Amino acid sequence: MPSPQYEVVIGLEVHAELITKSKMFCSCSADFFGAAPNTHVCPVCLAMPGALPVINKEAVAQTIRAGLALNCTIAEDVRFERKNYTYPDLPKGYQITQYELPQAVNGWLDIDTPAGVKRIGITRAHLEEDTGKLVHENGASLVDYNRAGVPLLEIVSEPDMRSIDEVNEYLTRLRQILIYIGASTGDLEKGAMRMEANISLRPAGSEALGVKVEVKNLNSFRAVRNAIAYEIARQEKILRAGGQVEQVTLGWLEAEGRTYVQRSKEDAHDYRYFPEPDLPPLRIERAWVEELAAGLPELPRARRQRFVTQYGLSPKDAEVLTAERPTADYFDALAAAVGEAMPAKKIANWVMGDLFRLVNDSGLPISDIPVTPEKFAGLLKLVAAKTINANTASKVLKTMFKTGEEAQTIVEREGLAQVSDAAALETLVDRLLAEHPDEVSRYRAGKVQLFGWFVGQVMRQTRGKANPGVVQKLLKDKLAG
Repeated sequence: MPSPQYEVVIGLEVHAELITKSKMFCSCSADFFGAAPNTHVCPVCLAMPGALPVINKEAVAQTIRAGLALNCTIAEDVRFERKNYTYPDLPKGYQITQYELPQAVNGWLDIDTPAGVKRIGITRAHLEEDTGKLVHENGASLVDYNRAGVPLLEIVSEPDMRSIDEVNEYLTRLRQILIYIGASTGDLEKGAMRMEANISLRPAGSEALGVKVEVKNLNSFRAVRNAIAYEIARQEKILRAGGQVEQVTLGWLEAEGRTYVQRSKEDAHDYRYFPEPDLPPLRIERAWVEELAAGLPELPRARRQRFVTQYGLSPKDAEVLTAERPTADYFDALAAAVGEAMPAKKIANWVMGDLFRLVNDSGLPISDIPVTPEKFAGLLKLVAAKTINANTASKVLKTMFKTGEEAQTIVEREGLAQVSDAAALETLVDRLLAEHPDEVSRYRAGKVQLFGWFVGQVMRQTRGKANPGVVQKLLKDKLAG
């Protein structure tokens, strides 16, 4: 963070590859990751003479979904334009994008800060095509066009962020939303989400914006944080020395932990935007937008709040359980199946404890594990009914995870039902106390820590099947005598 003399102003541009079967303007597969270079290409995305683009309807739908999730106004009239620039990662020499008439405008995203909820403005969310990938090695530059033409959503924020923590929270929530609605994988390692940061400093209390720089192609949240921190320090040093920050486009050298100048800042006129002559303007019907809106899932923030109010969970537990949509879906289904048999807080503890450990060890997504919410509910109902105790239930859950069997089947086959017969347990307790008179005397003399030892001995003799509540009551009564 800058010293109190200055305030940092930050806006972000986020590029997210959209989930579609084919590329933006051709039928090439958009599932290119890991493929050999230049194997997902065709005359259209290689810009061969005479090849014409065709708009991918699903990419338009994904953009509308994202715009709706970000509280944007969805435009009825949309136009694609050519953004001209001379880099080798797009063979056409220009990028097809939306400029004057973007798909979604004037939205917002609420984030949590120490001071409360803060609203970050969304200037626009528009649709374009991704570029190819340049690879520099052995003194040569190679280009892989597999990614060229993949549908890309660009989300531009207002310069509303004032700290690195706010930036991190914004990116976390934005990525979560895009994944929740199925618009993007948000996979940072595969480059499915990339960020650019606009950073400037101004005197504290000033309303005028300072001179901004843009740091391009940041491919991790860590890179975003480090690049912003570096720029804050660099710009403050310039301003304190009486200099002026130059408006430039910067790159980020991860290995060296610094920014570097790529080029002087480009303005819109440098790109020579003009309407794409090979694509017609789009008219978006309101009925289609309403249909897409109706198909949106409950969004993360609303779901977190519902988990607190409906289930009585703490905000922290609600955050954990709604971090990923499949986990939230699983918990909702589980809680519904268990019903009133067990409090939601206890259900949450089972999910975040035993189940999460098994899921993490397996490497499976929670939606693919053999223990369905209905099967897990069967196990928890056995615990609630005191048919089995918690320790036995943990062992049964491990078996369920391996075999996919019902809890009741495992309990019956292995004879794991809890022993609650007071008469039978009283016999065990009497024998235990008779065999250990020294421990009994020490307990009655004040060494109350031995109580846990007595309980453990009974549980061991019953192979963990004794009802702990019954055992503890019997021991307390008899040791008090």
